[in-house]
Formats: sequence, structure tokens, C-alpha cells
Amino acid sequence: MNIVFVTPAPSLRRLWAYRTGGKLYGQPNSITGPLILGGILKRAGHHVEVYEELNGKLNYDHFYQADIVCISIMTSTSSRGYELADLSHQKGHARVLIGGMHASALPEEAALHADQVIVGEGEKVILDVVEGRRTERIVKADPICNLDEVPFPDYSILKTPVKAANVLSTRGCPFRCTFCTTSRMFAPYRQRSVDNVIAELRMYKQMGFRYMNFEDDNFTADKERAKEICRRMIQEGLVFKETFFFDRTDLAKDEELLTLLKQAHLTRVLIGIESLKQEALDSINKHQNIDDIKAAAAACKKHGIRLIASIVLGLDEENQEDIERSVAFAMSIDAYQLQPAVLTPLPGTPVYEQYDKEGRLIKGNWETHDFMTVTFMPKQMTPWELQDEFFRATKEFYNFHSSFQIGKLFGAEYGWRRFGLALNACLGTAGARYSADHVKNSYYYYLKHIAAE
Repeated sequence: MNIVFVTPAPSLRRLWAYRTGGKLYGQPNSITGPLILGGILKRAGHHVEVYEELNGKLNYDHFYQADIVCISIMTSTSSRGYELADLSHQKGHARVLIGGMHASALPEEAALHADQVIVGEGEKVILDVVEGRRTERIVKADPICNLDEVPFPDYSILKTPVKAANVLSTRGCPFRCTFCTTSRMFAPYRQRSVDNVIAELRMYKQMGFRYMNFEDDNFTADKERAKEICRRMIQEGLVFKETFFFDRTDLAKDEELLTLLKQAHLTRVLIGIESLKQEALDSINKHQNIDDIKAAAAACKKHGIRLIASIVLGLDEENQEDIERSVAFAMSIDAYQLQPAVLTPLPGTPVYEQYDKEGRLIKGNWETHDFMTVTFMPKQMTPWELQDEFFRATKEFYNFHSSFQIGKLFGAEYGWRRFGLALNACLGTAGARYSADHVKNSYYYYLKHIAAE
């Protein structure tokens, strides 16, 4: 059978300008799920193609000719996923399967557009579903107990551009922040063996990848295991030009770990600072304090690890001054990048359930649930005031002058990347504010003039 996997992207993120901006932020990569599932089907004799819309265009001719269409959706991409599913039914002949985090949280909704919905981790069921041995409308898949049994992603079936290989060495997270979906869908927390991870890295080296991302929610949750992975990377020549990873502030407590991360070229890290207000950190179950945040920033700077400071905008305990203080802090520590994330109530999380009960959700198109757009009624400001704080934070951090400082700290390549991000922030902010004032059918206009009424 001819099978097409699609990871959809919202309309804004399919624009050339957005894709260009994404390349300034990091290297193009593809989520691993479709490459793993597609590889399973390919080895069973099926013809498989995978498309990541964030990085390139879908081949509609192949899409409409497919026998099976598999669509993986997050909340912000679900509307586009449903659009593609409906198009396949209208113009093609495929059986449509939908999975992913949003479909796992709201399977009945996804089933309105799909022939079958896969809830949970699909490796154990995908072949039986495709070949007709599992026929229920909603297929519930159990978590994989031994992650070493999961095959490596098959990049030969990917038809859109990619420069960085993604490695998921664990699933889940020992922590459960109130706004997080992945720690719930991928529960319980599980690890792959170090040998298994190293074998995957060796494959990517042989394939010629120069960049790599550890996509674990918390790469150093088990610090001794993380050290062993780094040691093996160094000893076996599996160091990439740059490796990105997600982590927590507690990495600062282990000097040996920091040294090994640097030597293994794990030199770009996103850490969830979230807030500089302890009450806010406690409310989201973050399990860190202000001293932890400051120590992590100092440790990354000392070891030459470029810090992406992630802050959450719109927590109930924070006002506009608190947000501005967090942005100023990120600038003061010479953070390489800032990721200001608007608090986004996602289905299946405690924050969604709370805001739904309180009548605070702004319901509409799921596409707005992208961590850049306000989708609820904040406690200490209007929806538009919070939305404008996002633009103000982005523009203030990514200013043109900062490109010279980043170039001095990390090199000319990164200085030019910061200049491009500053240009994007300037133009994007101007466009959004114009829409809020003048474009009456825009979501920003709705936030500014209607939502708070």
C-alpha cells in the first residue's frame, strides 16, 4: 500500500517568512514519531513517504493517491490536520488515521475527521491498524515498556528538508508541570539504555548529520546516565557540531556534568525559567526556586553553554511588571535566546480543566493554541495586554544592538542569526499591532476590542 504521513503546520508557519525565521532560531528537524512508525510499515513491505509541513511543502499528488494517510497532531496543528483529513476524504480514496498528543487527549473530536484514531504510543498497533487487524474506531495503544525495542527513525522516507537529527532517549518526565501535555501522554517516565542511544547516534554520524537534538523533556533527569552518554559520545567520536537539549535548572549542581556536556558539544540548552516569582513557580508545580534559576544561568555562562531562557507569560500570580522583570533578567545573564511562551491551556492538562471550570477559556480555532497567542482570560490584565506583552518581550530581547553582543560572546554566525531574529521580531510586532487596530476579522483585533467585553 502507498502510505503518506503528514505532520501538519498552521497556515502562519507554512509561510516562507516563518520558515526562514525558524532556520535562524535553529536547524530544521523532524519529529521522530512518523519516522519510527513509517519505518515499521516500510519494513513490512509498504511504500511510505513522510512530510513535515513546518519545513517544506506536501506533495498533494502523492497525498491524494495514497491508500493510507496518517496525520500526527498537536493542539495548534489539529485544525490543519483535520483540514487535510477532510481533503483526503473529498479528493482521494485513502483511509485516514489520526494520532498524536491532541488526538490522544480528544479522540472523539479527532474521530469526526478520521476513519480511525490512535490514542497513545503507536508502535505496537500501527501495523495491525494499517493492515486491517485492528478495526475499532478509537484504538488505544499501551505505553512501550522496553524502549530499546523501538526501531530507530527512518530518515530515508522523509521528503522534506532536515539538517538536525532528533533523538528521544527517554519518554515522559519525572516532573508534572500543570501546563505540560507530554509528561501525561508519555507516562510513566522511561529510559532507553545508553548502548541503544549510542547506536542511534552512530547511525546519524554515518548518515552525515552535523547537528543533533536530544528531544527528551529533561535530558539530565538521571544525571549519571546523562554523563555516561556524554562520555561515550566523546570516546567514540560521536560529537556533533552542535547538539541541543532540554533541561532544568538543577543541572547547575553538578560540575562534572556541565564539563561533559560542553566536551560532548551539548552547547545549546532550553531551560524553563518560567518566572522569577516564587508563588508563580509553586502554582505550576515547577519544583525550583529563584536561586536555582540564577545558578543555572551562571553555570551555563561559565561553561560556554548557550542558554535559551523560556519564560511563561500570563500566570495568575504575575502582572505586567513581573513579566518585564523576567525579560530583563534574561537579558542581564546574556541568554542566547529567549522563548517567551504565552501560558496555553491544552486539553488534558490541569490548567485547561481549571480554566474551563472557571469560564476563562477563549474558545475558537485550536490553531491559536501555539504558545504565542492568548487563549484565556488572564487575572491581572486584559487578553490584549497579555498578548502585547508577548510582542514587547520579543522585540525588547531581540533588539538589533544585542546582535553585536551575541556575536562577541558566541561568534559571528550567531551574531548574524540574532540580527535576523531582531528583524523578524520588529516586523512581526508591527504587523500584529496593526492587525489589532485595523484588521477587524483578525484574532488580534478580537483580543483587543471584543474578548474582554
